[in-house]
Amino acid sequence: MHIVVCIKQVPETRDVAMDPEKGVLRRAEVAGKLNPFDLYALEAAVRIKEKLSGRVTAITMGPPQAEEVIRESFLMGADRGVLLSDPAFAGADTLATAFTLARGIGRLDSPDLIICGVQTTDGDTGQVGPGVAEFLGLPHVSYVRAIRKATREGLVMEQDLGDQVAVVSLPYPCLITVDKGIGQPRLPSFRRFLETKDYPVITWGYKELSGGDEVYFGLEGSPTQVERIFPPKVEREHVVFTDGDLARQLYQKLLELKFVG
Repeated sequence: MHIVVCIKQVPETRDVAMDPEKGVLRRAEVAGKLNPFDLYALEAAVRIKEKLSGRVTAITMGPPQAEEVIRESFLMGADRGVLLSDPAFAGADTLATAFTLARGIGRLDSPDLIICGVQTTDGDTGQVGPGVAEFLGLPHVSYVRAIRKATREGLVMEQDLGDQVAVVSLPYPCLITVDKGIGQPRLPSFRRFLETKDYPVITWGYKELSGGDEVYFGLEGSPTQVERIFPPKVEREHVVFTDGDLARQLYQKLLELKFVG
């Protein structure tokens, strides 16, 4: 059983650097962390691996520093890690990202199951997972909140449709995106750190993935372009009351702001 988990390094802070000309994040200049939703994808993969035996491969696209989240995935139970990193991949939109990940997964040993977090905290589109499935020609189910049954033939899952829940059966190979209800991610252990500290991380770039096809790589291959991007300004006005009837002054201010009627 071979399970591939797509993960991503996202900015750890709102104070991020922007490229004013290209309208993209300068990811190499900001501290990053593993996308929180991907922790649940890793947990789902490791639970299936423990039940059915097999291996878990974590794959990500990003600058060289994205290797950090691959190493974190080892602590969560992944057995192998692949980093897709090349300046040609920079500035990719969701379509180009899905295309690049699909090319990387296509170089792996015939995965039975691909698991993605339902979305990322820096994009919130939920498009990359289904996009990967479409490029690979695989059936897929999004917004999986629970896996009722996992066998060597396929999965029985609960899909969150908002106002109702659908029970879906899907054979391998397939792709799913999972939400937080899938199960609480385990805590990394020091023992696991010692076991995995020398695990190699495979790095593939444009040369390994292109095959002469430059259609959907990076900013140039992205059909959607960001016109303008900027960090939100946080502005807070404060008023200090020091003399007189403080309660009445506060009440009058709340009336002025229409917080009370």
